[in-house]
Amino acid sequence: MGNCKSIKTTDGSVIEYIDDVIGEGGMKKVYFTSDNKHVVAFYKDAQDYTARDRLDNIVDKYCPLNDRDCGDYWKNLYCWPSKVVDDGVELGVLAPRYPEHFFFKAGPMKGREKEGKWFVSSKLRKLLDPAEKGTWLDYYQLSILLSRAVRRMHTSGLAHSDLSYKNVLIDPKGGHAAIIDIDGLVVPNKFPPDVLGTPDFIAPEIFKTLKLDLRDKNRILPSRYTDLHALGVLIYMYLLYRHPLRGRKVHDLDPGKDEKLSMGEKALFVEHPTDKSNRPNEKDPAFMPWADVNQIPYTVTGPYLKELFDMAFIDGLHNPAKRPTADRWEDALVKTIDLMQPCGNAKCEQKWFVFDNSTKPQCPFCGWKFKGELPVLNLYSSSKKGNFRPDNHRLMVYNNQYLYPWHANRRIAPNEKLKGDEKKPIGYFVFHNDRWVFVNQNAPNMKDLTKNKDVPIGSMVELKDGKKILFSRENGGRLAFVQMVTV
Repeated sequence: MGNCKSIKTTDGSVIEYIDDVIGEGGMKKVYFTSDNKHVVAFYKDAQDYTARDRLDNIVDKYCPLNDRDCGDYWKNLYCWPSKVVDDGVELGVLAPRYPEHFFFKAGPMKGREKEGKWFVSSKLRKLLDPAEKGTWLDYYQLSILLSRAVRRMHTSGLAHSDLSYKNVLIDPKGGHAAIIDIDGLVVPNKFPPDVLGTPDFIAPEIFKTLKLDLRDKNRILPSRYTDLHALGVLIYMYLLYRHPLRGRKVHDLDPGKDEKLSMGEKALFVEHPTDKSNRPNEKDPAFMPWADVNQIPYTVTGPYLKELFDMAFIDGLHNPAKRPTADRWEDALVKTIDLMQPCGNAKCEQKWFVFDNSTKPQCPFCGWKFKGELPVLNLYSSSKKGNFRPDNHRLMVYNNQYLYPWHANRRIAPNEKLKGDEKKPIGYFVFHNDRWVFVNQNAPNMKDLTKNKDVPIGSMVELKDGKKILFSRENGGRLAFVQMVTV
């Protein structure tokens, strides 16, 4: 074990760390602090005034952990540097150590960090202990957390510049995600990017202008738009275990030139509806069945995400301004979770699937089919009393499913700003005595509009085809129109 050394931070405090390198990248060496709760990352090369100014701003001005109302929430989504260390010779940052849930507990990867690459490749996933993989629903929830974290950075005018499965740690089973390597954040016109990104996640426009001088105004550098490309790639890979641009098409016999063309100027979505020349290589059994886009197409992710994947990899692939924003991803993912159904096959690895009532309720992964009667709630909301308009939002009911305040009122958003009671369910759906009912646990103004009668707390209302239920009479309150699907 190395010696214990100390160094001052710019706020005057003293940090003790163990002089053993625990990690090393292209730019930094990393050490544990003596209390084992933090790490110190020192830059290998001398940094200029701009680098120091960037770090000072990151730990103070731009730090979301300082948010008055929800700073504690962001602690779980970033490993955000808390102090700058500088003794006049070495410059670095103090950051929290990764929580234990971001290290594998079992299987051949035991003890290693949960980099996203282990979870997004259908080939690598086969090496993981089943207890570590999580369900398909878990990856939707992780994608929400990631979108939310990116949205918060972009709202502050920041760009990460290197979003990838290396810089996003995930714990599917526990429902955790965190963005790391925060100290290189980009602030347009103030702090330029230190890196161009990680292969697989570098936006096409960066590859396209790589040969231009850094000072050339036509040279494209990492920005919020390139973050949005990387975010779309990550979400696609979390849900479909394949890359959206890596297919069979070869543009040049030189591997290096082919890579730059395939990921850059000639980049083509592997599921492009009209140009099918870049489909994945379905012949490789190690990547099956996920490499077969006919068997598991991206449409299995539901209508909201299908629209955004089209925006990201067709409309916006070579037109950055058309890429969906992080808040669009967040909203679409939240609405998609409301379309999900549990698979009835105990051996199904994914456990959940999206059912949007456009087809029969069937798991696309194992083939299991739902049989019986299933309620679908089409949600409407009011801006004026008695004037309800469709929200383009459906809730596909399943047994013992909870209903939350954000389902009952459009003005409540399921994000970092939720307060105490807004996080608690207001009731649940249950299949009881061969009929579907909703049990009102905590909705004080609920009403059965079909019968024109109140539904008091502690009572229930039966779900029948055509039933109209008003969950809240407050401004923004939602009306549910019940549709029964019989299979």
